[in-house]
Amino acid sequence: MKKKMPKSIRKHIRKEKARIRREVLNFKEQEKSIKKLYNKL
Repeated sequence: MKKKMPKSIRKHIRKEKARIRREVLNFKEQEKSIKKLYNKL
């Protein structure tokens, strides 16, 4: 079911995940933000 995303979107996700991990210290909040990021796409 998992389909491959274009390289530009994968780069965007990688940058956003790095930003979330830098800014959000709480582990649960990180997971929630990352899930929200994937749901947006």
